[in-house]
Amino acid sequence: MTDSSNSSSARSLQTRIVHPEDQLTPGFDSFSMPVTRASTVVFPDLATMRALVWSDDSQWRYGLHATPTSLALAQRLAVIEGGKHALLQPSGLSSISNVYFGLVKTGDHVMIPDNAYSPNRDHADWLVADFGLEVTYYDPLIGAGIEALIRPNTRLIWLEAPGSVTMEVQDVPAITKVARAHKILTAIDNTYSAGLAFKPFEHGVDISVQALTKYQSGASDILMGATITADKAIHMKLKSARMRMGIGVSSDDCSLVLRSLPTMQVRFDAHDRTALSLAHWLKTRPEISAVLHPALADCPGHEFFKRDFTGAGGLFSAVFDKRYSPAQIDTFVEALEYFAIGWSWGGANSLAMPYDIKSMRTAGVWPHEGVLVRFYIGLEDEADLRADLERALAGLEA
Repeated sequence: MTDSSNSSSARSLQTRIVHPEDQLTPGFDSFSMPVTRASTVVFPDLATMRALVWSDDSQWRYGLHATPTSLALAQRLAVIEGGKHALLQPSGLSSISNVYFGLVKTGDHVMIPDNAYSPNRDHADWLVADFGLEVTYYDPLIGAGIEALIRPNTRLIWLEAPGSVTMEVQDVPAITKVARAHKILTAIDNTYSAGLAFKPFEHGVDISVQALTKYQSGASDILMGATITADKAIHMKLKSARMRMGIGVSSDDCSLVLRSLPTMQVRFDAHDRTALSLAHWLKTRPEISAVLHPALADCPGHEFFKRDFTGAGGLFSAVFDKRYSPAQIDTFVEALEYFAIGWSWGGANSLAMPYDIKSMRTAGVWPHEGVLVRFYIGLEDEADLRADLERALAGLEA
């Protein structure tokens, strides 16, 4: 593209709109990362275009793969997680899919904890049925005993600590030690901690998956995910699969996540304080038979939480006494004023959702008989949330 010597008056208005002659004052700077939207990336000459290598992050090739805005977000996420490389995907589930299609093939064996995010289970079951993958669901508290489940074709072990509904905390180092001894890759859904309260690469994990939809967004208005690694070879396999699947993210969405990152730790800590206080209070209620919060001593895997984590955020579950029917628990949830009914979490608004855990488990025995309700504690005042819960609990007896 050559520079035109024609004066503005010699060019039509339409051409001047398409090829503007902006004269902007230099030196503008701000705290925010500029939003760079692009499908077409413009090259200075053909030699530069022909010398491009798709795998080289130091070169701009096409807007689908990266823009300055999306690359800035990826780099910052890697720093938070303690990794070296990060890729963005349009949702947390898309990040899980990127791991599957980047690292395993037909005939490979994958292991998934029984407390895993249910769309991961659905994804795995689909790959078993239509793509010939082999999958084993294992007890999340199996620890080093996972070695007995390894097959010659085992290629990937998923972890989730804590489980996003039932809250068991896995012994991650014990599992990754076994996996590394057998040269098996490990991937963890680390969304619960947002990369703030648990550092997976310090505990032997190969890949961390984040649903940026949660705390990183912080406003319940963005869908995005990320895969983060400390290993360049693994990163390149994931990157190659992402390119071939045509996965990309919006620079506008990236800018919103970038805007939220500086307050993420402050928000996470605020959720954590209120959630733990309410969890302690719920343990005193006669309507509740168990509170599943990783920071509580009787939560399964608490010893691993105490050893490996620095915080818990706003998510925990409570099991209601078995005398209450599912219909009564539904009425309880619908009676809450400040707790909305919704799947996702990580924003300012509190949420409540009932689950039928027995229908979700295939490995081991779920020890509780009552209905489980998962609570996400937002940024409302604690006293108001407690009063709301107390009122709805009183309605159970009525």
